Amino acid sequence: MFSYVDSSIRESLESENLIRTLDRNGAIVNSSGDQAYISILGPVPMPRVIDGEEVTLHWFPFVRRTELSTVLDSAAGVVHGGEEAFRDLVNSSMQVNSVFAFPGFDKAEEPLVRVHSCCMTGDVAGSLRCDCGPQLDVAFETINSSGNGAVVYMAGHEGRGIGLWAKAVTYLLQDRGHDTYEANTALGLPEDSRDFSDAAFVLKFLLQGRPIKLLSNNPEKKVQLEQNGQKVSEQVSLIAGICQHNKRYLEAKKDRGHKID
Repeated sequence: MFSYVDSSIRESLESENLIRTLDRNGAIVNSSGDQAYISILGPVPMPRVIDGEEVTLHWFPFVRRTELSTVLDSAAGVVHGGEEAFRDLVNSSMQVNSVFAFPGFDKAEEPLVRVHSCCMTGDVAGSLRCDCGPQLDVAFETINSSGNGAVVYMAGHEGRGIGLWAKAVTYLLQDRGHDTYEANTALGLPEDSRDFSDAAFVLKFLLQGRPIKLLSNNPEKKVQLEQNGQKVSEQVSLIAGICQHNKRYLEAKKDRGHKID
């Protein structure tokens, strides 16, 4: 995704502070400067019903600013064996991630935040092979009950970063006895290649450095957010959707350090 918007529309949105350019510290910078790293749009009003209550969320889509020339230069390196680097570049730059913030999030002290990796099979199709769909639903409900917070939805994290096609293959391997991590490595892919740095930069911008309570069982999320400057005051467990179909999956995650009873 190249953060292109027609120049006249961009100027109008910029004048209203509806599109902004951030650096790696979550600070606003000139869109044409060397420090430009992320484009963030919004807030876009998005009403939805949570636990029977209509809530208007504030949607902030954000994307890395990777220009076409950079991708073309990287593509030229593929003939010299740079396939992995090219795939990483395109994967990180083609994904539009999102913050779904509850009203008042930008002024909240220690809001509850779920950084959620996308899962088409769980979030959309309702698959019981994982707990992702129920976790997402319960996250919105828990944050709504808490009074304030946000869900950060990371679109490029399917299968812990391997993509939907490879994830489908790993499901077949899991049916042959591999656990969810072993299936990734059987394809020559990392157990987990997710990068949460962009979430940290955008949260730093929206909260101006204030800490969050992280709604997650995964200690690696906390580590990455803090390494990239977003303070985490507390990690709150999120258990949902456990069933016979995902028991092995959850056991494997627990074995890798996830905080699951």
